[in-house]
Amino acid sequence: MSTSPDLDQIRSSALALYDKAENRHRTAIIVAVILEAVFLAAFLLLADMRNRTHLLLLLSTIAIYSIVGAGLLALAAFVNRATLRVLKALELLESRNS
Repeated sequence: MSTSPDLDQIRSSALALYDKAENRHRTAIIVAVILEAVFLAAFLLLADMRNRTHLLLLLSTIAIYSIVGAGLLALAAFVNRATLRVLKALELLESRNS
């Protein structure tokens, strides 16, 4: 009777959970992008472009989305890099234990 954990099984279940969460995250982002695209299209159809207030609202919306989008891309890159480091550490741990 062994009390040591099965590291391969733990790794594979952790990676499976990560993949499932990543798929849900990707789906949520796609739904959000579609919803925001519908709102932007509705704004463009309903806005009077000769009205300076409508133009200001459009420009401020695009500016805010650009900043938020850039921040989200930077965060995604950071998380991916951190995940790859953890996976590399697990790989090195396995090679050291072998």
